[in-house]
Amino acid sequence: MDNIEVIVKKTQDLSPEELVQIMIERVKVFVVEQNCPYQEIDEEDFNAEHVILKKDNQIAAYARLIKTEEDFRIGRVIVVKAYRKNKLGYQLMDTAIEELRKVDTKRPIKISAQEHLLKFYGSFGFERTSETYLEDGIPHVDMVLEAD
Repeated sequence: MDNIEVIVKKTQDLSPEELVQIMIERVKVFVVEQNCPYQEIDEEDFNAEHVILKKDNQIAAYARLIKTEEDFRIGRVIVVKAYRKNKLGYQLMDTAIEELRKVDTKRPIKISAQEHLLKFYGSFGFERTSETYLEDGIPHVDMVLEAD
């Protein structure tokens, strides 16, 4: 997709408008669309980095990056409904992985993936590391992308 703006920022570097736009899209997907009432915004957001893909100054795709001493985590991965047929999820994940590898090529990257997205995440090299479990009523599996 043409004219996609890629933004990577820490929470404290987001403008109030960017932060609110992110929260609106996350709640829209994870709480409203998936009919899943849970605490969508959490303490992890304070120290997170955010990968944002924008089209025409609107969020088209988003992921949250968490960095710990032991590993990295990618979560809250969304593609806004209007952009889901444009393969933006691939650009989003490529960008997220690239950003984390800039920091450390040795740390594993972990995700808690909705089970129906196993093939999608597998296309980036993620491997399943758990049995299926329910998270907020939705089947998930743990996956990891080991160091290069």
